[in-house]
Amino acid sequence: HVEVLESGGDSVQAGGSLTLACTASGDTDSVGYMAWFRQTSEKEREGVAAIDTDDGTTRYADSVKGRFTISADNAKNTLYLQMNSLKPEDTAMYYCATDDRDVWTVVTGEEPPYLGQNAYVYWGQGIQVTVSS
Repeated sequence: HVEVLESGGDSVQAGGSLTLACTASGDTDSVGYMAWFRQTSEKEREGVAAIDTDDGTTRYADSVKGRFTISADNAKNTLYLQMNSLKPEDTAMYYCATDDRDVWTVVTGEEPPYLGQNAYVYWGQGIQVTVSS
């Protein structure tokens, strides 16, 4: 079992930057992929960025490409999301998630690291990011 805890959420002005962190604890050796998702009351949860913690391969949603950077510090079991050039439409609850190599999941239509939430087993409680215009 893995537990994840997000931090770094805040309110910022449009054009500003923010870095989210997610610390994993527990059976972290079972983690292969980690990802950030976001959700608002008006939209379904969407994958923002994902990373293969073994080889560093990353994947981004089109809406954040060139503005957000996902990275992982395996020694610290911590995932980051550097967010630059923030827009009001980036306002959302952001969630960290990890997979589990020992848990079978079904993902179709995409290559790893996955942006689809079906690939992920453990989820954080979420943290609010608010971008004002």
